[in-house]
Amino acid sequence: MPNPLDTMRVSLSPHDPRWLDLARRESRRLAEVAGDNLITVHHIGSTAIPGISTKPVIDLLPVVHSLEALDERADGFRQLGYNWRGEFGLPGRRFCTLNDPATDRRLFNVHIWSADSDQILRHVAFRDYLLAHPEEAREYEAEKMRAAALHPDDVLAYNDAKDPWIKACEIRAQTWFQSQQPTA
Repeated sequence: MPNPLDTMRVSLSPHDPRWLDLARRESRRLAEVAGDNLITVHHIGSTAIPGISTKPVIDLLPVVHSLEALDERADGFRQLGYNWRGEFGLPGRRFCTLNDPATDRRLFNVHIWSADSDQILRHVAFRDYLLAHPEEAREYEAEKMRAAALHPDDVLAYNDAKDPWIKACEIRAQTWFQSQQPTA
């Protein structure tokens, strides 16, 4: 039987400028738990892209020195109200979610990677590329709407439906991102 947190209804909302501040505040809470193991926290995903409709769930990507040291602090994340889910299907990642206790609505997805993971570049390049290319961001919004119309009651199927578009865009994004980096 599927986990009800993973088959939740897909509802897209217009961009909310408060998401940036909410991401910053939650990043500070995560930093208190992660301690000096934390390097930085990136606000990723669609809520980091002004002007596009998205699921109103903020995605954060903390980068840490050591996943093993982070695992020792899992109870601290639980004390903040997070559901600690371990790798949750992606080796080398730690994933946790935070729901509003009053409504059970998902508020945050937190994808934690160690500093040596190539997943960090993939997510940050995708975000920065969409910020720099508003036409691609609008195409992404259209893809999200298409996927939501196909799978309004299953977020995992929704994610699968938009995955081919995302994979193609990630290639463009990483090429662009690397071209923006200063040469030595």
